[in-house]
Amino acid sequence: MYRFEHTWVLWGLALIPLMLLGFYFVNTWRKKARKRFAEHALMNQLMPSYSNAKYKTKFYLFLLAYLLLIVGISNPQIGSKLEEVKREGIDLIVALDVSNSMKAEDLSPNRLERAKRAMLQLLNELKSDRLGIIVFAGQAYTQLPITTDYAAAKLFLNTIDTDIVPTQGTAIGSAIELAMESFDYEQGGNKALIIVTDGENHEDDAIAAAEEARQKGIKIFTIGMGTPIGAPIPVFKRGEQIGFRQDGNGNTVVSSLNEEMLSEIATAGEGLYIRATNSNAGFDRILDVLSGLEKTEFESQVYTDYEDRFQFFLGAALFFFLLSLSINEKKSKWKERLNLFES
Repeated sequence: MYRFEHTWVLWGLALIPLMLLGFYFVNTWRKKARKRFAEHALMNQLMPSYSNAKYKTKFYLFLLAYLLLIVGISNPQIGSKLEEVKREGIDLIVALDVSNSMKAEDLSPNRLERAKRAMLQLLNELKSDRLGIIVFAGQAYTQLPITTDYAAAKLFLNTIDTDIVPTQGTAIGSAIELAMESFDYEQGGNKALIIVTDGENHEDDAIAAAEEARQKGIKIFTIGMGTPIGAPIPVFKRGEQIGFRQDGNGNTVVSSLNEEMLSEIATAGEGLYIRATNSNAGFDRILDVLSGLEKTEFESQVYTDYEDRFQFFLGAALFFFLLSLSINEKKSKWKERLNLFES
């Protein structure tokens, strides 16, 4: 496993595009300046030993040295010691609604983005619990199997959007059924499912699925994204909003939070329903409840020791930097002789 000890140093790589842009403008200016001074043939006679190719090579070698220097300072490390670590926690799955109605903007910036930000905060607060992510619209899909790798969970969370599922709709029951299949029942212990949605269920019997999950020892919590008043659903084309979704009669469709449905699902799953707001999505209240549940001991593999690899990158950076300094901008002697012969 690789990691960077000082990740903030990698921001220095952002200077590389600026260096390339600056080099382009300087090189263009030099060409125009030489052209104003004299024609190309005359310039070759006035400066027979100058090599523009070496000038570019020298810059690119310096740029490569800079890149390696930044990577070296950030100190790449490789995991060298893998250990079995015993942890205590619960199995938790978050089922996130990615239907088009989650783009409604009655929460800022919209329901889906507000939910994703709240889930990111949840990941920062989790300690030893195992987490899985399910996304659902017309059907449910496993986005991340149950794991203790919170870093991977954050990466998968960033990719979630309404276009990652092929079938639109809202099938909360399908998400509950997939969660029941995803839990590991052999290890026992408490299991919880958090459903994050606006509650507009049109596809199945979510309450019956919640009751079945409760019988398997799964507690179900629901978080309502949106407001009872609701908001229109934006329609996007190529990343730009072109209007709002309309029904068959040309009326703007307003998506409202179905609190009654979500309360019934939470009651059937012996959990808790919370309505999200712009300031608090409700995950903290759910975590308070989950912290009182009995924990299960399980083992996970983690890297406990890392070896530094900065020396290879710094050594290569020094080599290419010295190589760039050793290159002059004069043509090689054999090329000068060739040019002399041609003239």
